[in-house]
Amino acid sequence: MKKVLIISSSLRRGSNSDALAEAFARGAAEAGNEVEHVSLKGKDLRFCMGCLACQKTQKCVIADDAPAIVEKMYAADAIAFATPIYYYELSGQLKTLLDRSNPLYTTDYHFRDIYLLTSAAEGEPQVPARAVAGLGGWIECFEQARLAGTVFAGGVNGPGEIEGHKALAEAYEMGKTV
Repeated sequence: MKKVLIISSSLRRGSNSDALAEAFARGAAEAGNEVEHVSLKGKDLRFCMGCLACQKTQKCVIADDAPAIVEKMYAADAIAFATPIYYYELSGQLKTLLDRSNPLYTTDYHFRDIYLLTSAAEGEPQVPARAVAGLGGWIECFEQARLAGTVFAGGVNGPGEIEGHKALAEAYEMGKTV
């Protein structure tokens, strides 16, 4: 059994990327894993100040919701990030959280497998490429981690438009492989 952390970064209720996260969570839970789902909706996430104090203390000096989420990231064996694609990139709130996870850099973090679940109004297959590359840059900094899989739901915009999309089944099946 693995500890699986799913982090959803959409701020919209009933979002399509949240639906991908839920499908992934079902698959991971059915495979016998311990699954926790964290939404960034309603969280106080401030920007990294670049002070680098966290490199010495493994703790961030900013008192907001990020340190508690980063602590969950540290303890997870696998992390799935769910995000809408904004202007062909990760959502700003997810990028902010990734920046704030800097305290993990000098630790013996547990995560190895990283997954990316994305949705976008545009449906072309190349749409998530920059988001995947952005997350890939973060993963590069964690030598023991790897991008284990991605799922993209293109052509979905409004809440719930993902219903019946093949990406939901893909996310569920990917979750089962964790």
